[in-house]
Amino acid sequence: MITLTHTALAAVKTALSSASEPAEGFRIMVQTGGCAGFKYLMGPESASREGDAIIEVDGVKVFVDVGSQPHVAGMTVDFVTGLESSGFVFDNPNAREKCACGKSFG
Repeated sequence: MITLTHTALAAVKTALSSASEPAEGFRIMVQTGGCAGFKYLMGPESASREGDAIIEVDGVKVFVDVGSQPHVAGMTVDFVTGLESSGFVFDNPNAREKCACGKSFG
């Protein structure tokens, strides 16, 4: 369903190890918003929820709620480091368009 690159996996592991509260995994979800119609939300998650798809990669669990699953199916998540900014990058085959920042899609 979702593929994490090695750099994204390392960034998620770092985020989980430095989370203020214990986390069982990492949640990726889609919500209405952003400049292109939908936006990605990511963060540590303490437990799965009913209907979640759970993807486990190298000991890291990624939770995707039932409403977000069709929007992220086949997506690859990467983490890039640049001179001006660093962050997660989403290569989503379901996005017909995306905004310039890459955090929002339609």
